[in-house]
Amino acid sequence: MITTPILDTEISAPQAQSHSPQRRKLRLPFSPWHLVLIPLTFLLIVPLLWMLVTSLESEGEANRFPPVLLPERPRFENYVEAWNAAPFGHFFLNSLLVTSVVLVSNLIVCSLAGYAFARIRFLGRGALFVTLMATLMVPFQVTMIPVFLIVKWFGDNVWAGFGIDHIGALMLPNLATAFGIFFLRQFFQTVPVELEEAARVDGTSRLGVLFKIVLPLSLPALSTLAALTVLTSWNDFLWPLIVITSQDQMTIPLGLSYFQGAHRVKWPLLMAANVMSLLPMLLVFVGAQRYFVQSVASTGLKG
Repeated sequence: MITTPILDTEISAPQAQSHSPQRRKLRLPFSPWHLVLIPLTFLLIVPLLWMLVTSLESEGEANRFPPVLLPERPRFENYVEAWNAAPFGHFFLNSLLVTSVVLVSNLIVCSLAGYAFARIRFLGRGALFVTLMATLMVPFQVTMIPVFLIVKWFGDNVWAGFGIDHIGALMLPNLATAFGIFFLRQFFQTVPVELEEAARVDGTSRLGVLFKIVLPLSLPALSTLAALTVLTSWNDFLWPLIVITSQDQMTIPLGLSYFQGAHRVKWPLLMAANVMSLLPMLLVFVGAQRYFVQSVASTGLKG
């Protein structure tokens, strides 16, 4: 009969629906990337927490094994002893002076050079830019001896204040960097050229366009370059170790060596000094972190 298949389908359909598994998508209240980022963040924070804990311990607790996770009585006087154990105030002033000069010089020189590579057409621009980028692939350990000889010659023949064992020797090789030029050049290329052409039509000079239009629009890139320059200059250890021997010319990274002897290391005082030297950099990073993503994303839009 004709109605039999219809009845079979009507009976079998609910049975098929009852046996079919219901697929539900598992929705997390956060991004799956957090499952990877949270453990990595914990691994990065552990050394900082360990440094802070050690700075509050006594010397016996710092050398005990197994390690002491929490001191019995926090010794905040370790910070006072660390400050008085060496001329830390002088080290801070030296680091501040070197960092300030290097920062201002990089922002000015890298802005001028980056804008020239981004907007001005001149003979050999491409070859010069490729040569400049090639220097980024050369590690500092390869060039430190030639740089040392250049700085020594400069101090002997041009200006003794920028020679060996003077604080100027820490500034001279870092007055401009290839990375800073490349970074600002990439960002300048994302600025609409129509704005510059309109200003040029109104009679604004090339430098006027740079300082009145381009640089105000490049605040995220300038802030990011400033933060990276400050971090690099403040924490530099290898180059000051090579050119500085006098105590009155030392910066903070070299000053930390006062707490390390040939046979004994005062770990609580060393960690307390590290915490004090780290605080300015934390303030710089917190103040500039909102510009990092914006500037890096913009420099990748056009190259």
